[in-house]
Amino acid sequence: MDPLKIKSRNEIEEESLDTQHMDSMHHVTQHEPEEEPEQNSFIGEIFKFAVLALVIVIPFRLFIAQPFIVSGASMSPTFETGQYLIVDQVSYYFEEPQRGDVVIFKYPNDHSKYFIKRIIGLPGEVVQLANGNTTIVEPGTEEEVLLNEEYLIADKTDDHLTITLSSNEYFVMGDNRSASSDSRMWGPIKRNEIVGKALVRLLPVSDISMFPGAHSFTQFDTGIGAMYVID
Repeated sequence: MDPLKIKSRNEIEEESLDTQHMDSMHHVTQHEPEEEPEQNSFIGEIFKFAVLALVIVIPFRLFIAQPFIVSGASMSPTFETGQYLIVDQVSYYFEEPQRGDVVIFKYPNDHSKYFIKRIIGLPGEVVQLANGNTTIVEPGTEEEVLLNEEYLIADKTDDHLTITLSSNEYFVMGDNRSASSDSRMWGPIKRNEIVGKALVRLLPVSDISMFPGAHSFTQFDTGIGAMYVID
């Protein structure tokens, strides 16, 4: 048998302290939580939010609606400089533009510029301007219809013009005829140049409205059945 070993009190206390110290060190090593990389996590969240925003915003802007700011007097008083518009780009995928619609389109001579005007003549029609009046000759019937353009301001211009539209052309004019560069100067616009129609006027707040400036010609009106936009 091994001889009985007797340790002094001091030796026992020293061993006890050493054991406690080792246990304490072991405890810290095993259970100390690792610090979260908070900064990296925050940057990651910002990145994910940016990607999500792009995924939503870009298709919305390209295919559904986009903002424009009016610049110029060609549509006064219906629209004034500085007014903020949201343009509906979806409706014309399902329906054809109508006479009286206020549309935003690419300027035929420079597609980097956008204009805002009102549709007056539809594909296939003959548009006649004389003595301040606008007459539409219906295709097929040759019936002449004088438009009641109640949205015009008093100073109608004395234009004399006759133009026949092809199957994909629209004749557009500004409501402020004396200050508008439109189809009277540079001809009709094509269907694929039309971006959309005015959906909402957001600014100024006092003029907020849906389908601002829209005008529907009834049978009584016509005899026919049922980046900035500039002038």
